[in-house]
Amino acid sequence: MASYHIEKIATASKQGKGYRCRIRERRNGVSVIDKSKFFATKKAAETWGKREVSIIEGVGVGGYFPTDETIGDLLKMALTDPTLSTKRTKRSNLKQLLEYPISLIPLKEFNENHLIGHCNYRIEIDEVQAQTVAVDVSNLRSIFKKAKAMWGMAINDHVFKQAHPTLVYMGLVKKSTRRSRRPTQEEIKLLHQALSELEQSPKCCIPYSTIFEFSILTCMRIGEVCSIRWEDVNEIQRAVRVRDRKDPRKKEGNHQWVPLLGDAWDILQRQPRDSELIFPYHSRSITAGFRRTRKELGIEDLRYHDLRREGASRLFEAGFTIEEVAQVTGHRSLNILWQVYTELYPNSLQGKKVKSVLT
Repeated sequence: MASYHIEKIATASKQGKGYRCRIRERRNGVSVIDKSKFFATKKAAETWGKREVSIIEGVGVGGYFPTDETIGDLLKMALTDPTLSTKRTKRSNLKQLLEYPISLIPLKEFNENHLIGHCNYRIEIDEVQAQTVAVDVSNLRSIFKKAKAMWGMAINDHVFKQAHPTLVYMGLVKKSTRRSRRPTQEEIKLLHQALSELEQSPKCCIPYSTIFEFSILTCMRIGEVCSIRWEDVNEIQRAVRVRDRKDPRKKEGNHQWVPLLGDAWDILQRQPRDSELIFPYHSRSITAGFRRTRKELGIEDLRYHDLRREGASRLFEAGFTIEEVAQVTGHRSLNILWQVYTELYPNSLQGKKVKSVLT
């Protein structure tokens, strides 16, 4: 049961005193809520304390506290509920979370330590970036916030609120930052050769080197490469339709035709037509093989997604305009492409002649 306590404390201000209201709630001997706020007057502290307690207690009104349900059960409810619309990338992330130890934790026992442990696990074991971990936390928190309204479960997102400052302090979650890393030509040659050798293994069935080359030429995300279908190939236009392409404003139904330039068209034509997909492989398997190969070669700070930037950069270097490059990359806004261009050619305006002011 939630409660609040008001404490009078001395301050450095002229008034010399203030009031701190502390909200606490414990379940099964575990503190699930512990927060406080400072106020100049006792009345303001009481008002805030009563309001916060009523909000916390109101979470259980008309709902039920989970007994044996786990976080995995909650994720399955979100994935199977037809009334809960989730985008493809979010659904993929929620399915992925089912494979981690955090999915086995009972909802009634879930606390900040569990969340921090998951974030540490992802960074240390999966070797992902803090920006990727932030996606896990955000998607999981969104399900917790919807649980009462959707399924009558008396849970909330207070664990995430409490853990957030610690996650930020420990560097376990970060906002996405713009990258400018490009593989050198030597790195590309080394990676292509090593991936070709990886394919020679009797247990390997993925054409790593071919997909690696195709990814650069088409500027596609690896998920897009693995989802294109033979029925979406336009033989006349030498183009392929990429379905539900990522867009900050719209993704579902955001189909785009992408021209296959250079050797990309020939690579596509050489693929066996024994599946509805042109590259019928799991994207995570491809990126895992790429990471292992990159690590063995000693290449640092290079992600598979950087190949998309490499492809766009090569188009700029070949003389394509920003509008033409956007047709390949699928960018609706040219701002990001402009940033890539200016990084490639920071002095591109220096050769232009400007008329003198006095002539």
